Amino acid sequence: MRPALLWILAASLLPCATGCNWLTPLIFIGEHKKEISAEFDKLPGTRVVILVWAPPETRFDYPHVRRELATHVADKLAAEMSRRGAGDTAAFVRMSKEYAELTPVVECIGELRKAREEIAGLESILAESDGEVEMRELAEAEIKAARERLPELERNLNVLLLPKDVADEKSAIVELRAGTGGEEAALFAADLFGMYQRFAERQGWKIEVLNTSESGPHGYREIVFEVHGDRAFSRLKHESGVHRVQRVPETESQGRIHTSTATVAVLPVADEVEVNLDPSDVRVDIYHSGGAGGQNVNKVATAVRLTHEPTGIVVVCQDERSQAKNRAKAESVLRARLYERQRQLAEAEVSATRRAQVGSGERSEKIRTYHFRDDRVTDHRIGLTIHGIPRIMDGEIDELLEAVALSEQTRLLEEVS
Repeated sequence: MRPALLWILAASLLPCATGCNWLTPLIFIGEHKKEISAEFDKLPGTRVVILVWAPPETRFDYPHVRRELATHVADKLAAEMSRRGAGDTAAFVRMSKEYAELTPVVECIGELRKAREEIAGLESILAESDGEVEMRELAEAEIKAARERLPELERNLNVLLLPKDVADEKSAIVELRAGTGGEEAALFAADLFGMYQRFAERQGWKIEVLNTSESGPHGYREIVFEVHGDRAFSRLKHESGVHRVQRVPETESQGRIHTSTATVAVLPVADEVEVNLDPSDVRVDIYHSGGAGGQNVNKVATAVRLTHEPTGIVVVCQDERSQAKNRAKAESVLRARLYERQRQLAEAEVSATRRAQVGSGERSEKIRTYHFRDDRVTDHRIGLTIHGIPRIMDGEIDELLEAVALSEQTRLLEEVS
């Protein structure tokens, strides 16, 4: 007879460089006893190890393991905070933050267990009712109600246990570029910027323009801006992709509908400690800005172009009248791009599906279409169509954002189940 397998489950609440956290446990399988990999020592934050013996044919139950890990980490945190007190300020703050993140998970686990215990108790009463009609009917009704609550509790818990994107709490850098369609594409890029600007105002966020490349009096070949606000990246990250517009341009005399595109890239703002920008890797070019700006633009070289030679990433900033300010903004954008690159590489290692890229800007590559004549917007990723283009372009995009986020949440639930 084959010996039972030993599953050694190691997890940490805080994410490591490869994206592992308490939601994505490291798993080590051995016939009897196996040393924990050195990977576990690299996990930051509060760590736990669970040993699970199981028959060889046992299927690994990820959702159940995540629940067990969440409970164990929470218990360990509570014990550690009680033992240490607030004396070690840095450690106490870190543990308090971890515990706060786990509290909704533990509470939901408690509600689910309570509901199941309630069903078991009612079933016991039903078995012992000895023909008492009223008692049986009451117990059956309560069992039915309790069972109807279970799927919702299960889903809520599974949502809480989904792997978290560590960048969700950050502000965002949005890069908008005109795609196919000439001047009309530049005008559409400007319209999208206005849409995001008004959406940000509704959220109480602040927008700071980092760089612009204008096209005509009202359009943009490119505009890069930072959205300062709590969880701005989380709300906007699914906007990355090609946006297509179908409408009659103002310059069209015969009323024909034109199709144009603009690309959107949403990046999390990276702190200096998260991306170490080695000066020896960056080539800095200083030159005269183009466009409006007065004599300072014409006489003083203030525009900055940074080239990150190991990756080939190029960032240009020229909107400020000060070279130092342009350089600071360019470095912020460069850090964001490098941070996103690191995130995508890490995600590729731990996930079978990679984040969709922006694409080339061709008309056939699209995530969303804005059809002005029919007054409708269609998100092609989830097949959702809503009407009311004027209010959407005025920043009322919550319905679109929430629908795409829910679809992604559903996909992740299916992936981990």
